[in-house]
Amino acid sequence: MALQLHRTARFLPLLQHRGSALSPRRSCADMSPGSRLRVLLDMDGVIADFEGGFLKKYRQRFPNDPYISLEERRGFWVSTQYGELRGDLCDKAISIWESKNFFIELEPIPGSVEAVKEMVKMKNTDVFICTSPIKHYAHCPYEKYAWVERHLGPDFLEKVILTRDKTIVSGDILIDDKPDILGVEPNPSWEHVLFTACHNKHLPPSTTQRRLLSWDDEWRGILVGSRS
Repeated sequence: MALQLHRTARFLPLLQHRGSALSPRRSCADMSPGSRLRVLLDMDGVIADFEGGFLKKYRQRFPNDPYISLEERRGFWVSTQYGELRGDLCDKAISIWESKNFFIELEPIPGSVEAVKEMVKMKNTDVFICTSPIKHYAHCPYEKYAWVERHLGPDFLEKVILTRDKTIVSGDILIDDKPDILGVEPNPSWEHVLFTACHNKHLPPSTTQRRLLSWDDEWRGILVGSRS
């Protein structure tokens, strides 16, 4: 445990370095075509397959209990839907992602790693992973860093932001699968682009919020449109 916390703690000061995404707010409306674009990417459900990883491990650990297929998933909170299915299943669901090796063993969302690697090479584009760690922190923070290092390389560790409140992070675009992102800042600097996931694909189309259907969708166009 001490080793894990030590290894994780090495990266936490990076959140406070000069020029990080925790800097004064700026608006997309103030951007010119040649200015830098700051992209914030959620991790679970956007580049790492949280839902698929959860269902696989849940069925392995509790083979005799009912489960919710990905096609039947509704609502952002997995534990809430499982609790509605049967009272004791809420805690059982939570125990899955609180377990060691859950986050580090998640598979990448198809096309996500390739898209992120291409994105960071785009001219005048800064890309950060902005992810919320779970409150049961015994394994999660370390494993999120380890996942990034494994799939995106050690240099990307400087681009990881762990925060429970994404509204205070400065950016131009936040690609996230959570439909409603709330926090202490009522008017975040970023535009929230909703990434389609099994739990939100049934939501009606929005006239005010752009949606990214998958990493096969035209994510490049979303970035280009945000520069204009």
